[in-house]
Amino acid sequence: MAIAWVTGARGFIGRHLALHLRDRGLVVCGIGHGQLAAEYWRQAGLALWSNAEIGAEALGQLASEGGIPDLVFHLAGGSSVGVSLAAPFEDFTRTTNTTARLLDWLRTHAPRSKLVVASSAAIYGDTGGAPADESRQPAPVSPYGYHKLMMEHLCREYSRVFGLHTAVLRMFSVYGEGLRKQLLWDCSVKLMQQTESIVLGGTGEELRDWIHVDDAVRMMHRAAQLASVECPLFNGGSGIAFPVREMVQLLSRCLGRSVEVRFSAISRSGDPPVLVADAVRSSAAGISCRIPLAVGVQRYADWFKVARNE
Repeated sequence: MAIAWVTGARGFIGRHLALHLRDRGLVVCGIGHGQLAAEYWRQAGLALWSNAEIGAEALGQLASEGGIPDLVFHLAGGSSVGVSLAAPFEDFTRTTNTTARLLDWLRTHAPRSKLVVASSAAIYGDTGGAPADESRQPAPVSPYGYHKLMMEHLCREYSRVFGLHTAVLRMFSVYGEGLRKQLLWDCSVKLMQQTESIVLGGTGEELRDWIHVDDAVRMMHRAAQLASVECPLFNGGSGIAFPVREMVQLLSRCLGRSVEVRFSAISRSGDPPVLVADAVRSSAAGISCRIPLAVGVQRYADWFKVARNE
């Protein structure tokens, strides 16, 4: 059986990816932060869990106990524009240093492994309202975006100089069951309060490319099949622009709430007004979305009604 490693396997996307891979017959080993009881990580799709920083010693131990990986999915690293603005060096260390350590371990101990790195649409910065295709010159506007771009450069270096097989997937706005932060969670909490109106940041006219987490993990699995010494790059998006205001309205209907929603017109630094994928290249490669937004948001709302009381 093929062995897959997932770094950051306790994270939102990592948890879904581990289950996706296990259900397709792979032996999945995870590494990241946090103590997990064996019973829990087995339910989470993991054959083995390592509570450790990513480094030579921890990766060597994981290989000794779980086997040399055939596939590696690198999700560990910074996960928030806001955190990167508050603590840029921490974000740099979590994203860039971690990736360098992983690549160098693979170079010396598992050079035939295929590596998929989860990057971010934040590397594009302000696109002037146009969908971003993979050939667009990166112009990040936050430490988070800069550090993801540095991570991509490291992957290209190790692919083209040392022959590692890698692929980069630039994820857009991933949502879904289990996400307890960001817009959908914060908005759901406010919508379910016994109030007649709520106020959200921004203008509401910001355009985002929303993809359900089940589509996101399918994209990653497909990208692993395309990893090569050329380090191919793909957008992880649907290509559909959907305004934040309409997302909030959709979420309200799915939650069965009728609440006046107002926007402060105050946008957070580092958040471009438009982040939408040009999905032509990724779709042609079999990296595409299947779950309609209305279906995915209803699933999220149903999950939230249970999760908020846990």
